[in-house]
Amino acid sequence: MAGSATKTVYEIFQSMEHGPAAASSTVVAQAWLDHHSRSLGLFIDGKFERPADRQSHSLSDSKGTVVCHTTIAAEDDISQCASSSVNGYKAWSSLTCFQRAKVLLRMVSVLGQHGQCVSELCEMCEASCSSSSLVRLLQFYSSWAQLRDTLITSWTPLGVVEVVTSDDCSLYSLMLKVLPALAMGNSVIVVPGRSAAPPALLLAQLFTTAGLPAGALNVLTGSDITLSTKVAQNPNVSYITYSGNKEDGVTLCKNTAGLGVPVSVSPCIGATCPFIVFESADIDSAVDEVIEAAFKKKKEVHWVLCVQESVVDSVMDRLKLRMAGMKCVSLLSDEHRTLVDAAVQEAQQQGATLIQSSAAPPSGAQYPPTVLCNAAPSSPCVLTPSPGPLLPLMTFRSNTEAVTLGNHSPHGQAASIWTEDLTLALETANGLSVGSVWVNSHSVSDPCLPSSGHKDSGTCTDGGQEGLYQFLRPSSSTSRPRSSHVSMDYSKFGTAASPAVIPNESDPSSAPPVYQQFVGGKACKSVSGSSVAVQSPGGDRVLAYCPDGGRKDVRNAVEAAIKVQPGWMKKNPTGRAQSLYSLAKGLESKKQDVAKAVSLQTGLSTEESGKEVELSIARLNVWAAYCDKIRGGSLPMPSSGSALSFPEALGVVGVVLPDKSPLLSMVTLLGAAIATGNAVVMVPSQKYPLPALAFVQVLQSSDLPAGLVNIISGDGDQMTAALANHSVIKAIWYWGSAECCQYLQHTCTNPLKTLRLFCQKDGGGMDWTQPEPSFLEEMWRNAVQWKSVWIPTA
Repeated sequence: MAGSATKTVYEIFQSMEHGPAAASSTVVAQAWLDHHSRSLGLFIDGKFERPADRQSHSLSDSKGTVVCHTTIAAEDDISQCASSSVNGYKAWSSLTCFQRAKVLLRMVSVLGQHGQCVSELCEMCEASCSSSSLVRLLQFYSSWAQLRDTLITSWTPLGVVEVVTSDDCSLYSLMLKVLPALAMGNSVIVVPGRSAAPPALLLAQLFTTAGLPAGALNVLTGSDITLSTKVAQNPNVSYITYSGNKEDGVTLCKNTAGLGVPVSVSPCIGATCPFIVFESADIDSAVDEVIEAAFKKKKEVHWVLCVQESVVDSVMDRLKLRMAGMKCVSLLSDEHRTLVDAAVQEAQQQGATLIQSSAAPPSGAQYPPTVLCNAAPSSPCVLTPSPGPLLPLMTFRSNTEAVTLGNHSPHGQAASIWTEDLTLALETANGLSVGSVWVNSHSVSDPCLPSSGHKDSGTCTDGGQEGLYQFLRPSSSTSRPRSSHVSMDYSKFGTAASPAVIPNESDPSSAPPVYQQFVGGKACKSVSGSSVAVQSPGGDRVLAYCPDGGRKDVRNAVEAAIKVQPGWMKKNPTGRAQSLYSLAKGLESKKQDVAKAVSLQTGLSTEESGKEVELSIARLNVWAAYCDKIRGGSLPMPSSGSALSFPEALGVVGVVLPDKSPLLSMVTLLGAAIATGNAVVMVPSQKYPLPALAFVQVLQSSDLPAGLVNIISGDGDQMTAALANHSVIKAIWYWGSAECCQYLQHTCTNPLKTLRLFCQKDGGGMDWTQPEPSFLEEMWRNAVQWKSVWIPTA
């Protein structure tokens, strides 16, 4: 063997060089692509469609080699796809739960035969998803398809659902939305990003093989996010759900504003997540895992390492040891290298020191794994990290400081906690405002774990039974009517308020009464001091004067709400229930006064207004009973370990009340919000404000914390604009004009707000008197966000 280039085992371990590249392991996927001539069409009505005059887009792998070409759908393709989806929905939803479950289970067998092809295609397209993960998804949602009518009663599918992903989103994230939508009986139009497009087309073909009716799953491919907007404009689409980076999600929300179709967003790409290491942790395991998580070539989130001061030196020593000899990580472009250099330079200027596996090359789209030690919490590398192998490291002294650092990011997607103290882990997990918490692990995913995007990380819940309800509506409700986008100047919306007047109080005995708003636990005038005349139902006389609130009143109300909400959320559920029972008794004691205001304002008879007050008292008692019945608990995990899920309050909720049943609707929405731990800023109906303002006297005598409930009257558009532009408000429930619905969907994107928008036409809206359980359950589910905690065992 003289002269041979073969190295000994000792020499290989000394250099740790990569061996020669393995032979291609994508034979099956290559054969499937060759069968389609490397040009994939659209999947419509159970078969591939390849219109001859369509443009195409090329998809390349990490080495720049063209994998295949995908067709760019045109208007005719969208119309054909929507019609097919309507027919597919009729066929799919008409099947029994058992029949739908059988199709999904049969898909497991089909995937067993073709799983290698799916895995290879995902690898080629960098749309990470293993066949075992897909099998787990299918098994989980096939069981829910079987149990839908047994455990989820009084709910019905939405119809045609559009599932959209960004170019950098994985196939797993895509199927985490497609499969529950199918399991609940909807048909689905998939508009995948570039990397997930070929695997999505393959899976659609396999679903047809498994017996899925033609049209129940269609796939349209395009060049960018604009295709999803064109699909959304079709009147047959009932719901849009998106997963991927936030930028494309915001674009989708703005482009679909005014169409009258609900949109939910799950920005699973690019979030900043804390990796918290306590002194009681297994330091070696924590360091190994954070290196694996932070320095992957393609990572979906950016990690920030938070280490307790007592062990920071030990962690840094181990980081230096583990990172020694690690190779540079390839970046996507030279522009990314420029961003990384700028981020490192700025962090160093703010006092950070570096731990690098090697010196950074002078140029090129590569950079060594780098830890930015003692990074400032306000540093851009922490708040808005650049792409590349950078890991900011911050220190803390106590558990309270750890939670503060973990919640410092505008994102609330996930967190990893490392400690051998289970009590400390659960206490920290409870304090973090994130959707998923992993104890002594990271990036664990399973469909049984429900997770909501907290703060700026999403507006819906994915996974678990809780994630199914975004694809359902109460059977008692009707489908929302579609509307058309109107041209409007968003910067000027809500600036032209109705003229205010100063009531003449020279003769109080003859003048109409002057009502006050309720802010911070006190009845008060508006900041401007002006009022608006409230006319009788016939418009022939002035009934009263109500405050003409504005942006400053909303600011004061939100400041009061944010101070009291954390304490109210932590209050014992039984204590919250007692406060609501007390509120119901207070309303009963003021029954005659409130009923008089309802009758005076709406023109109802004394008997009818009294009945509305009685229903309101009963509704408050129902919400009081809900307080300590909130569901949550342990989850059945397929692997070793334990998992917990529990609902949490959204925070501060803005509510613009409907015209219909002004007292009952207000009490229903108020009860749903505060029973689950939220604080509210409520804007009474501009047409019928007196019942809500009369309710202020009930609030004054209640034992609710000051600032928990705030009621501000004023111009509807002006107040809605003030709520939409306040960064603290997490959710807005709105009843009003189509123009204002469009404004909210376009504006509430930075940060993302959870929206429930209802356009009032001809006095329409929901029936607030209905007793169906699903009606109140929907209210309850819209008032909470879910958190899951994963605790592994040896």
